[in-house]
Amino acid sequence: MSRQESFEQLVIRIRACRLCEAHLPLGPRPVLQASPQSRLLIVSQAPGRKVHDTGIPFNDVSGDRLRDWLGIDKPVFYDADKIAIVPMGFCFPGTGKGGDLPPRPECAPAWHPHLLPRLTQVRLTLAIGQYAQAGLLGQRRGRTLTDTVLAWREHLAHGVLPLPHPSPRNQLWLKRNPWFEAALLPELRRQVQLALR
Repeated sequence: MSRQESFEQLVIRIRACRLCEAHLPLGPRPVLQASPQSRLLIVSQAPGRKVHDTGIPFNDVSGDRLRDWLGIDKPVFYDADKIAIVPMGFCFPGTGKGGDLPPRPECAPAWHPHLLPRLTQVRLTLAIGQYAQAGLLGQRRGRTLTDTVLAWREHLAHGVLPLPHPSPRNQLWLKRNPWFEAALLPELRRQVQLALR
């Protein structure tokens, strides 16, 4: 990357990426949303099939639940000057027996070091799901996703709030962990409002 490369040029390069092309069943279609003014950073796993088809991040049932969790509507959610959405893998990785495959391992190391340092206005980062938590928290994450999310206060002190994935597949996890809705969601909504001010 040239030091003179603008933020817009970087995003254009990411959207033109073909790094994992040979491994992507539907071909590459990098999906992200970011602006140098973004205040809230959402790091998730990888786009699903519907997001791949539309090119719009979280344009699915998971996105509806996530926006409900955050207490914001679509116009705010899709305002890049407010919210950056940067998955661990920018392209739909395909589907396996238990759902979507993990994000391609080449993606985040190739692009996050160029993009994330330029999001200098971010006040809060949401690490959604185990892949984002592994990438952002490293050794600080818990043994399981539940352990990591249970320690949300500790992570929030460092500007990162770990969350489960809002997928309907996680309905059982949400039922087994009522503290998430009772304690974490109100604080999540409060922190999101603070970040977006």
